[in-house]
Amino acid sequence: MASAKQVARYVSHPQVKINPVVPVTEWGLSLPGRVRAEAWANAGWLYGTTRIVSSAEQKAIETSEILARSLGLTVDIREAMNENDRSSTGFLPPEEFEAVASQFFANPEQSIRGWERSIDAQARIVREVEAVLAQETTGDTLFVGHGGVGTLLYCHYAEVAIDRAFDQPPGGGGNYLTLTLPDRDMPHSWRPMEFPPDTIFASDQAIA
Repeated sequence: MASAKQVARYVSHPQVKINPVVPVTEWGLSLPGRVRAEAWANAGWLYGTTRIVSSAEQKAIETSEILARSLGLTVDIREAMNENDRSSTGFLPPEEFEAVASQFFANPEQSIRGWERSIDAQARIVREVEAVLAQETTGDTLFVGHGGVGTLLYCHYAEVAIDRAFDQPPGGGGNYLTLTLPDRDMPHSWRPMEFPPDTIFASDQAIA
């Protein structure tokens, strides 16, 4: 059943297989991540989706393909939807990565250790989302991407300053945002893909 009001959703890929010797952009889904994506693909409230647009990173493509098979759709792959460019450092151990990621959000106009600046990553993901939404469709749109640029997208549409306080919760990804159309309102913050959009979270009230 199609949504009463047309929406676009942005979902971050769920858990991945971490391999320090493989470029991060080529990591695929882990078994738990794949199981979660398959369960979400069968969530009844996704059946109004008529378009799936994915980052070109392997983990996002795998998530998109699972969703597309269930919904009978094809996947539009767009490289400009990739996560913030972190190729200057490559894989970082978790503790070090978290520290650098916090600096990435806290200093939007600075390149942290050669990473893409957060203001540039934000402009890129917003530009790409808007380019897709400019192409009319009869149903809902599902963007499949990443937690970092997804948080930057949220900050843009929620009209708040870039801040890691709006980042997705820990747990390996698999969270989504909703953008109502055509007004571009974001009615809730990140929530796990297991929870439908009408679920009320305390964090929604705090951020509203």
